[in-house]
Amino acid sequence: MSSNKFKCGIIGFGKMGQTRAKAIHESGHGEIKKVFDVNRLPDCEFPYADTEEEIINDPEIDVVFLCTPNFRIQPLTIALLEAGKHVFSEKPPAFNAAEVEEVIEAEKKSGKKLMYGFNHRHHGSIKRAKQIVDSGEYGRILWMRGRYGKSVDRDFFKGWRADKNLVGGGIFLDQGIHMLDLFLHFAGDFHDVQAMVSDIYWNVPGIEDNVFANFRNNETGVVASLHSTMTQWRHLFSLEIFMEKGHIVLNGLKTSSNSYGNEEMTVERNRHIGPAIEWGEKQVYYFENDTSWLSEIAHFFDCVSNDRPIQQGCSEDALRLMKIVDRVYAEGNWSRQSGGN
Repeated sequence: MSSNKFKCGIIGFGKMGQTRAKAIHESGHGEIKKVFDVNRLPDCEFPYADTEEEIINDPEIDVVFLCTPNFRIQPLTIALLEAGKHVFSEKPPAFNAAEVEEVIEAEKKSGKKLMYGFNHRHHGSIKRAKQIVDSGEYGRILWMRGRYGKSVDRDFFKGWRADKNLVGGGIFLDQGIHMLDLFLHFAGDFHDVQAMVSDIYWNVPGIEDNVFANFRNNETGVVASLHSTMTQWRHLFSLEIFMEKGHIVLNGLKTSSNSYGNEEMTVERNRHIGPAIEWGEKQVYYFENDTSWLSEIAHFFDCVSNDRPIQQGCSEDALRLMKIVDRVYAEGNWSRQSGGN
């Protein structure tokens, strides 16, 4: 191994930990020294640590990737920063905004880099959409609509994601948070929040299965509507961005399972000014390869290597996001301990 590679540890070596390990290797910037998981893989190519603390306190490890169940993320992030590690953590960053503020305090004291895995920003379609929006070619954003849903089977309820004390929320905190992050990526922030939160089908205390939420930025007037669901019997990802002079519609998301279909984005320009709009110039983009994992890791390592601020998935992004998450649950009269009122 080249001596200029970062010495990495991974805490939590399930599906996400293994996905990150692959991206670390492909990036060429990291060398995995140790991994930890309560369930050891029989043929793992990396040395196992006996405890989380072994990785936290290892002076040879520079960077730690945190891929644990939700309830461990916030305390481990703080412990790693205090131990002088750069940290890449999966989402959600915490159970609420107040816990993120505690992380930010530790981050500032440590002087280390902290990045959260809001992976969807790194998909090719989202990168292209962001370029188009930022160019101003189609005018300002008027509104956005996002739908993100999946189904689960009975086995779902045997895992930690169905335990309110381990997961901290339901489908919105698990998956809908990605769509909300994309809204913020395009709109900057939201001031008004309306929400309906329910467990209309699975009926697990504290685990919502549907969230309908509306957001408005009072400075720009941008309005966004989100539906996050785990009663979508056929997996769905759809993001629409309508601007003054045209629109972007993204359907499907390239994943390893291909369960969300092909990642296809249509960009279409208005031929005339409203109210009688006709569609004119149309472009269709297909994104056949998922390079998001590698793109995300490359951004993180670049920021660490060159002491640059994290641009995508920084702690301030996480705090802004979790403040809105808190408001969605509050506006929906939803308790993440007992469910709806």
